[in-house]
Amino acid sequence: MKKKPILVTQPFLPPLKEFIAYLERIWDSKWLTNNGQFHQQLEKELAEFLGVNHICLFNNGTIALMVALRALDITGEVITTPFSFVATTHSIVWNKTTPIFCDIDPQTYNLDPTKIEELITPQTSAILPVHVYGNPCDNEKIQAIAQINNLKVIYDAAHAFNVKKAGNSILNWGDLSILSFHATKVFNTIEGGAIICHDEEMKQKIDYLKNFGFADETKVVTVGTNGKMNEFQAAFGLLQLKYVEENIQKRKVIADYYCKGLAEIEGITYLKIKPNVKHNYSYFPILIDKEKYGLFRDELYEKLKTHNIYSRRYFYPLISNFPVYKENTSACESNLSIANKIAEQVLCLPIYSELEIKDIDRIIAYIKIK
Repeated sequence: MKKKPILVTQPFLPPLKEFIAYLERIWDSKWLTNNGQFHQQLEKELAEFLGVNHICLFNNGTIALMVALRALDITGEVITTPFSFVATTHSIVWNKTTPIFCDIDPQTYNLDPTKIEELITPQTSAILPVHVYGNPCDNEKIQAIAQINNLKVIYDAAHAFNVKKAGNSILNWGDLSILSFHATKVFNTIEGGAIICHDEEMKQKIDYLKNFGFADETKVVTVGTNGKMNEFQAAFGLLQLKYVEENIQKRKVIADYYCKGLAEIEGITYLKIKPNVKHNYSYFPILIDKEKYGLFRDELYEKLKTHNIYSRRYFYPLISNFPVYKENTSACESNLSIANKIAEQVLCLPIYSELEIKDIDRIIAYIKIK
């Protein structure tokens, strides 16, 4: 008899009865979107919870990225990583700017600061790093480069909900940070996202941009889009917020269990979290060294599938290797040897708050049997 499938991720769903109470209030108010009571409440509670000055809610993280670039008037070229979800680069191109791919650090999988300056040209206006798997970028070096060259910094923090370094939220880094609240994330609003900014003036500009540019009922002050989060998403987020710390702690237990179980397997390595980082354990990536382990990454991926275990080659292929970007030579002019190597070796193992220890044992056992 085939055992139950183990998926790479699974969203946490709060008690249905608790959500029904929110739905009843929405039904009573008949206010479904356009800055309703739950939207306002979620912005306030999230800002307090995350330790940020201002947060602007969006219907998804991709629109938030697109609006962030527009809010900072980014033009020309944007230096970014090819090792991310494709929305990172799509948002640059949608703004009619050119992505310039920079190689990544082999230890953190984040944008390598030592490779940035050689890519800067007179057309460069911004750097768009990603906190890959919630692992903090080298903000100090990136910010120093940005200041010297008068560049904006926008962090794609889709994976970095509530991640802190030395006790401070990494969402406060750069000019803007962007979150995703997609169903697969540690904190989700089914679909959703947000921009974190530092002052009221920028929040107002972003709020105009996400609501068609309306300043009031009869005045449009900018060319905006429709990026509003509705009341159902916001209500779901308020309920999720009650459980997120508990769920992150459960993910930590799972991640620690993986680390212990995989430690002695030759050719398998995993991402190390620095002691001064409070992580959210949003993913559990491993690297497979074929020469030491005996199997290619894709062979292990397929083997696990035959046992109803669904991992994910995340991120593979590199964004720069998708045809739409591979044909764009200006976007692929740098040496991406490390990024290509990591993309060929990485495999994200199942992790979610309700994953059982017996299932982790099952996963580790099949990885050990070559």
